[in-house]
Amino acid sequence: MFDLVFEKRWRELAAKMETRFGMPVDLNGLLFLIGVQELGQHARDFKKDEKVNLMHIAISVLLTPYGYYKELGRDADGWPHFERVKDLPVLNAKEQERLMKEAILQYFEGH
Repeated sequence: MFDLVFEKRWRELAAKMETRFGMPVDLNGLLFLIGVQELGQHARDFKKDEKVNLMHIAISVLLTPYGYYKELGRDADGWPHFERVKDLPVLNAKEQERLMKEAILQYFEGH
């Protein structure tokens, strides 16, 4: 089902981020930005494995309000760690994308 209100909210967020960063930002770009923000360290070049970890941080943070993850704390380098507390539902690719977009909208609307 196509949700016009949801699509409008998503387009508005994407436009806002495009204006802020001067380039189009897709779902993965927003996940990366959230990961960097949640890490809370200064902007820098990240190694490939760090980028993967930043995406994981973002997904964990985004799914925490849904009850799928909880934060365990931070390691000596300041990286947050999470524990999955319940299994994610089985979703197809379109449903996964919708869940992540909704979680991203909630994240930015709450900040």
